[in-house]
Amino acid sequence: MSKNLVIVESPAKCKTIKKYLGKDFEVLASYGHVRDLLPKEGAVDPSNNFAMKYQVIEKNAKHIDAIAKAIKKADALYLATDPDREGEAISWHICEYLKEKKLLKNKAVHRVVFHEITKRAIQDAMERPRSLADDLVNAQQARRALDFLVGFNLSPLLWKKIRRGLSAGRVQSPALRMIVERELDIEKFDPKEYWTIEADLKKDDKSAQFMGKLTYFEGEKQAQFTVNNEKQAQATEQALSKAADGILKIIKVDKRKRKRNPAPPFITSTLQQEASRKLGFTAQRTMRTAQQLYEGIDTGNGAMGLITYMRTDSVNLAQEALDEIRGYIQEKYGKDNLPDTPNTYKTKSKNAQEAHEAIRPTSIFSEPSAIKEHLSKDQIRLYELIWKRTLSCQMIHATINTMAVDLAAGNDKNLFRANGSSIHTAGFMAVYQEDVDDAKASDDEKMLPPLKEGDEINLLAIRTEQHFTEPPPRFSEASLVKILEEHGIGRPSTYASIISTLQAREYVTLEKKRFRPTDVGRIVNKFLTAYFFKYVDYEFTANLEDELDAIARGEKEWQPLLESFWSPFKHQIDETEANVSRQDVTHEALDEKCPKCDKQLSIRLGRRGRFIGCDGFPECDYTRSLDEDGESAAEPEVVEGRTCPKCESPLIIRTGRYGKFIGCSSYPKCKHIEPIEKPTDTGVECPECHKGTMVSRKSRYGKMFYSCSCYPDCKYAVWNEPVNEPCPNCDWPILTLKTTKRKGTEKICPQKDCGHSEPVDNDEKEAS
Repeated sequence: MSKNLVIVESPAKCKTIKKYLGKDFEVLASYGHVRDLLPKEGAVDPSNNFAMKYQVIEKNAKHIDAIAKAIKKADALYLATDPDREGEAISWHICEYLKEKKLLKNKAVHRVVFHEITKRAIQDAMERPRSLADDLVNAQQARRALDFLVGFNLSPLLWKKIRRGLSAGRVQSPALRMIVERELDIEKFDPKEYWTIEADLKKDDKSAQFMGKLTYFEGEKQAQFTVNNEKQAQATEQALSKAADGILKIIKVDKRKRKRNPAPPFITSTLQQEASRKLGFTAQRTMRTAQQLYEGIDTGNGAMGLITYMRTDSVNLAQEALDEIRGYIQEKYGKDNLPDTPNTYKTKSKNAQEAHEAIRPTSIFSEPSAIKEHLSKDQIRLYELIWKRTLSCQMIHATINTMAVDLAAGNDKNLFRANGSSIHTAGFMAVYQEDVDDAKASDDEKMLPPLKEGDEINLLAIRTEQHFTEPPPRFSEASLVKILEEHGIGRPSTYASIISTLQAREYVTLEKKRFRPTDVGRIVNKFLTAYFFKYVDYEFTANLEDELDAIARGEKEWQPLLESFWSPFKHQIDETEANVSRQDVTHEALDEKCPKCDKQLSIRLGRRGRFIGCDGFPECDYTRSLDEDGESAAEPEVVEGRTCPKCESPLIIRTGRYGKFIGCSSYPKCKHIEPIEKPTDTGVECPECHKGTMVSRKSRYGKMFYSCSCYPDCKYAVWNEPVNEPCPNCDWPILTLKTTKRKGTEKICPQKDCGHSEPVDNDEKEAS
């Protein structure tokens, strides 16, 4: 019988921790939270000092039962859940549940906290237990109550005023507002034309070509919009070419040295941003992989945690870690790359818990190359990122040589500038460089040949280039996390769930790794900003986070915070429910009359997005898509040289829910329709009816499939291209071609119960 019961959150930790603690300790996992609020109205009772009603989470019932069974045989309980607000709350819930079951009588209860899963860290934590931190628990309960009150009151209002299945969240809604507002900025952006004038230059036949930009013309400094049309650009180019006569003369060379300091070690948000930029990881993928590295991986000497706790907003490093890192740098890179004293960094978050550490390897001597074979592809890529960042943060700064050269065309009133740089001392850059969002190539990064005042440089050509100002870029995961952090919205540990919730609710889509709001997302944001602006206001949301942190520090009580939030929020809910109609939310009036009945047109929200429709509906059924103008929609495109095969009326191009198609102009009297793209006949006989042939078609979502030409009489269809060969296994008359990255092209039997497959050789593939 184990004398001591240790509870952790994740089962992945259990085996490793038990190995470090020995036979007198039993280690069980809670599998995250064991209790949550009842999923119904009244779970948080504002009239009763915000009393909260909890129940055991169904999927974790067996785990809390196992804990209850084990505590009966133990003398002491050690709560070793994660070292953050949520972890403290999990420990408290376990304690409360066991108290309710009267299982903690005469048993010692300890809270232990560690930030890395190593033998030293575990044993040190067990030797220095503490009691549960009520302030952290209160902060978590306040956070959970706020989220519940917002979700359980605002989401049903969205169902009534927009459509069922929608949700609003205390933090997710301001994040949605950011994405929608950025899209609106892009849509209203008016590009402005400007021209740049550049000179292609070469010192001599042995040196590389370089480039200079026009900075002064006839004594006037060149700003972005100084040259704003082609005629002006060409006149400037001709004047410069004539003045230069094939030569630019160097009149000034400015050489300088500048320092570039290393980036601080990772915190949760910067790890998510950099993994997105460098590795293409989503925030969720980053956190999932980091969790695995933290919980422990067997690298040949038994399982051990490879990084410290990955939910942190502190850039501090423990003195023991600093000593180890500095020793490694001196050994591997030499004393010249080691600063006299450790580099220190200031935490940006005013509410950072300084007792925590930044994310770092548990040992810098665990080099990525040495443990690579024991890790998955994602694990080694993320570990290497963390390892390099941690190592580089304690190395000397890099020293960059910069050169700025002014070259005159004819006289010193016409100047071009060439910029370049070279690395004088690599310092930390020998190990790691931080990426930035939406970075553009800089001329400063280019190398220049040796140049001095008085040199005459060959002018190869003067180029004029047209440009247009660009709208602000859409948010990537990295840039969204960055701006959420800058505004103080949410916490690093919640960013991944915020992003996944916005996508799961179909409020945003991720296209080319950039967020676009959907039509539903736009309408939800419009509703919230119109009637609940205070609750999607960035400053209000950030202040609420500050209040929760103040509770966690013991500076404020949690019930007064809930009271100050709830009263005005509930009043606004009741006002909006009583006085705002669905039409107020989902309709947007247009300054345009219906071409059919002369009533007002408006932008509406339908089941498949926004469209333009007549306010006279249902008497008038006029609609068109948002991307059509009134004239083109009023005069549909006629299909030349063809008439309807059913009634001989003209055929026209129509737009429906799945895009454009050909339809009869006599609709609704005649309902003939056909796709715009003609089906391609494969010549393979339909294996089911033996009357038609298999033809290629597009599904309503644009995906290619193959079906019988006798449809709808015969409904046989397959996704993959049919081949006129019988299956050798089941004698079905056709096989189909399927191509995958792993196996290449195969012939497979389309019959589900068969499973036959065979590779296609290259000659056969080319012939097909």
